[in-house]
Amino acid sequence: MLRTLLPVLVLLLVGLTLPRAGSAPVAGGEEVGVHLANDPGTWDVLVAGGTVVDGTGRPGRLADVAIRADRIVRIAPPGRMDPALALDIIDASGLVVAPGFVDLNGQSDWLYLSDGSAGAKLFQGITTEIMGESTTPAPVGRNVPLAQSAGAETDARRREEWRSFGAWLEEMEASGVALNVGSFVGGTTVRRHGMGMAEGTPDRAAMDTMRAVTARAMEDGAFGIATALIYPPGSWATTEELEELAGVVAGYGGLYVTHLRSESDFMEEALEEAFRIGARSGAPVEILHLKVAGRQNWPRTESLLQSLDSVRASGLDVGATLYPYTAASTGLTACFPPWVQADGALYRNLADPAARDRIRAEMTGPPGRWENWCRLATPEGSRIATVSNPDHVRWVGSSLAEVAEERGVHWTEAAMDLVLRDRSRVGMIYEAMSEDGVRQKLALDWVRFGTDGAGFNPRAGGGRIHPRAYGSMPRILGHYVREEGVLTLEEAVRRGAGSAAHRIGLRDRGILRPGYHADVIVFDPQAVEERATWERPHQVGAGMHHVFVNGVAVIRDGEETGARPGRFVRGPGTTER
Repeated sequence: MLRTLLPVLVLLLVGLTLPRAGSAPVAGGEEVGVHLANDPGTWDVLVAGGTVVDGTGRPGRLADVAIRADRIVRIAPPGRMDPALALDIIDASGLVVAPGFVDLNGQSDWLYLSDGSAGAKLFQGITTEIMGESTTPAPVGRNVPLAQSAGAETDARRREEWRSFGAWLEEMEASGVALNVGSFVGGTTVRRHGMGMAEGTPDRAAMDTMRAVTARAMEDGAFGIATALIYPPGSWATTEELEELAGVVAGYGGLYVTHLRSESDFMEEALEEAFRIGARSGAPVEILHLKVAGRQNWPRTESLLQSLDSVRASGLDVGATLYPYTAASTGLTACFPPWVQADGALYRNLADPAARDRIRAEMTGPPGRWENWCRLATPEGSRIATVSNPDHVRWVGSSLAEVAEERGVHWTEAAMDLVLRDRSRVGMIYEAMSEDGVRQKLALDWVRFGTDGAGFNPRAGGGRIHPRAYGSMPRILGHYVREEGVLTLEEAVRRGAGSAAHRIGLRDRGILRPGYHADVIVFDPQAVEERATWERPHQVGAGMHHVFVNGVAVIRDGEETGARPGRFVRGPGTTER
């Protein structure tokens, strides 16, 4: 079906000159020894003797890196800069010096407002996190109330201030966060401004509201709009309304970012929709956590990737992110048909016998055009990760099949009862992808990285979350670069830093170059590895010696410093205030 769409795409693209997805600043740039013209020759930090892998993709080389305030001011061969002129010296002998990574799929929307330590991210070398998949805490409005409460006084202030998309991130920066933060505006948040939790097609008044909300968010710093089309109410968005909203962000230089409508049985159609939205709107398209889920779909991986390559070759600007694991993580509610949550009736439907009969029939019947993750992973491969009800804690780590067997009910009954009695989505881990598929996608030069996880404080612990929150970049650098050679170290750094920053229009970050922000990491390429496991996921990665954010050390000699120098980074459509 994708091949039949190519001629249409080519016609739609006539006259468009979109940049290629995956493109990054040209290798080369500032040569070793070049420095800023106003460099007086004194530095706050000198990172000396390391192998500089600068984020452009060019080969690593021995060099010293000088930092003053929040900028890199000079890069030169070892010994060219006098250490006596530096206030602080980092001995990087035998280590790699690289730009900090940009997490394009972060989930710390609320976490950093209460705990900005971000240890899970820092020990991966992540210095910038971009959030916003599907929903964002702001902007709030009549149809979009605050999603969490922080007390009456704070809630009242936020209901007023957070009418602006950027106010949420400004508060995050002001409260103190260890890494840089930015966001797409959530597509579901935008839809709720116009439609609430209702199904159906928006009328012109609703679309005008949604377009205006999107435009204001772009002017306030959003990098684009990010949709998640398997979760209500985002799943009720029509292709036409998404084209309109993508057109708005394209006018500000932003991206259309999407969790596809299907990552399994109907992936061809889901990709066609994303291609159409990009072609008709003019917005570059970024596919979040590219995967092919369900054992029966694994043999289709190669043909789907070939189709993506073909569409890219036709001129459409399409790229993707992924996390390097074979399991997904989302709520147990993802196993229910979308109508169950319409108009906020989730718990009412789960308590209604007639509705339960219909839910059970659809969950066990032929695949519908929604993602039933319990079927894709099988009840045996669907494991409980987080719960709210203390009575359910004993099932954390158990499979849905095991819970059903213990209770003597069908797995669909166990799923419905869990959500109803837990009064939450019930966090799950779904083993549904293949290892070969992960390798195939990592080998593609237009695939970048996102953890799809939050920046947890490892000292705070928590439930059995997906280890991707702690282990994504260490797993790529250790397992897939060092051990398996799926990609080179230089290529991994390019895609994790330079290409990622360039993709979203993040200026002066992602590359080690004089004049760029001093987001710098120093790690041991022979020791870097993930430590997080399914049983003990709150374990930081190994091998990260030093991390600087805006020139301030947040990790020094493998230990967190407690510094909070992170900033709210804004997209290319930001207007001056």
